[in-house]
Amino acid sequence: MGYMNIMRVLGIETSCDETAAAIVDDGRSILSNVVLSQLDDHQPFGGVVPEIAARAHLENLDAIVAHARDEAGIALKDLDGIAVTGGPGLIGGVIVGVMTAKAIAAASGVPFVAVNHLEAHALTARLTDNVAFPYLLLLISGGHCQLLIVEGIGCYVLLGTTMDDAIGEAFDKTAKLLGLGFPGGPAVEAAARDGDPSRFRLPRPLMGRPRCDFSFSGLKTAVSQAAINLGHDTTGQDAADLAAGFQAAVAEVVADRCQHAFEAFAERHPDTKPVLVAAGGVAANQALRATLTDTSARHDVSMVVPPPALCTDNAAMVAWAGLERLRIGKTDGLDFRPRPRWPLAEPTAA
Repeated sequence: MGYMNIMRVLGIETSCDETAAAIVDDGRSILSNVVLSQLDDHQPFGGVVPEIAARAHLENLDAIVAHARDEAGIALKDLDGIAVTGGPGLIGGVIVGVMTAKAIAAASGVPFVAVNHLEAHALTARLTDNVAFPYLLLLISGGHCQLLIVEGIGCYVLLGTTMDDAIGEAFDKTAKLLGLGFPGGPAVEAAARDGDPSRFRLPRPLMGRPRCDFSFSGLKTAVSQAAINLGHDTTGQDAADLAAGFQAAVAEVVADRCQHAFEAFAERHPDTKPVLVAAGGVAANQALRATLTDTSARHDVSMVVPPPALCTDNAAMVAWAGLERLRIGKTDGLDFRPRPRWPLAEPTAA
């Protein structure tokens, strides 16, 4: 084990368009956290191209891992584990990360841990804020939109998920429709700052309905129809007002869904004061965070949002999830197969 009984884990993340490596220890210290964005490679295409992403991971990952080790001042022999995103994600990139992690683990003789990318997001608040089990998780990113109860390592109760688009995907499609650029989340948020959210009457899909599921395709279609009805290219104030209206609708719907999750949590854990953790790239949206903060406060629910750099894809969260699994004796064999799909939990009747 590591020097002076401090556990240190190297994490690798290559599930989408960030090539990342980090080292964390069980004192909740992030010793290094290196992220190489591929944004410039994908921007001309208006979205992530899987083949380009996989090739970039292959070209850059070794150097990123070396950078993370150098920054932390940790030799391979002083590591207690190698953790890597084993899925879900773009399978080409996941394969690059998994093969690299296996090679490092085999060469250094340290345990190998395959981490579910969603679990890495789910456990980030334990790294940053030492949040105790159980707690509520709102996972909102480019590929995911879920509400879960996090009851322990590997123990998740899925309360609701999207019936169509993920929330980040809806932001990207709206940004593309309004000509705001890629990635869509920051572009829509920037445009919305100068917009009037009440100008366009946009729907709030599933709002007021029972359960905790989400739907964004109808809202996206309504934005498209509003743009068509303007009868000209949607730019300037029109785009700003539509962006603001879309963002406000999303925030209201997500807050409504969270209220149902508070009730589900109270039924399952009546003696525990709920904590809502928001994670994933969309959790960096300030308007959404403000709405969720107000909603949580009204229901006497504490809210925790990790720093923006740990909400978006990064390897520190992967290293931490690996460390949490190692502490309870969970490791994986070098025959682990990367997974394009890897649900954290199946739906329940909660």
